[in-house]
Amino acid sequence: MITKRQISLVLVLVAVGCTPQGDPAISSEGLTDSFDRDRLGELWNNTGGPWEIRDGQLHVRGAKNRPLWLRRVLPQDVSIEFDVRSESPEGDIKAEVFGDGVSKAKEESYTATSYVVIFGGWNNSLNVIARMNEHGNDRIVGPKHPVVKGKTYHVRIERQGKTLSVQFGDALSMKMRDPDPLYGRGHDHFAFNNWKSDLWFDNLRIKAVR
Repeated sequence: MITKRQISLVLVLVAVGCTPQGDPAISSEGLTDSFDRDRLGELWNNTGGPWEIRDGQLHVRGAKNRPLWLRRVLPQDVSIEFDVRSESPEGDIKAEVFGDGVSKAKEESYTATSYVVIFGGWNNSLNVIARMNEHGNDRIVGPKHPVVKGKTYHVRIERQGKTLSVQFGDALSMKMRDPDPLYGRGHDHFAFNNWKSDLWFDNLRIKAVR
């Protein structure tokens, strides 16, 4: 029997955009995933995109904003690194950080619960950090640096306090200072995301920053 207390708790979670999935936190040793296996496994939550492991890498093409969420709670201050390449001329590499772990597009329009980091978006013309709405006026637009088809880039995303910084290869860096940072339950997960480009991810490493 569902009690009034349980009903109240569910209503509160819905109201504040939280998710009750109860994922464990990343340990003090950090987390790595080199994708050297056949299947994604229970570490990842596929929200409906064509995510797969192929040739020891994470591959996707045409996810249409249905992210692959990591089933682990991020440290508040964190470093996230991975390698990525696009085999599409439009580039369009995308990741989400500090989201709710379950959100996905239900129609063509999609507003994230996270910071959205995009390299070579909008037909390889823009690099941005966005706070939930990648089309919003408050997004940070970085220097012009088109993604080269077939080139592998090392990405580093780091948050310390109210500042989110991004390094893409050796030539591109961006920073966003958020006076109201996305913290806590509902804003504590990482995801790879994709619209329609052909992307290959590898060598994910996540650790707390102190």
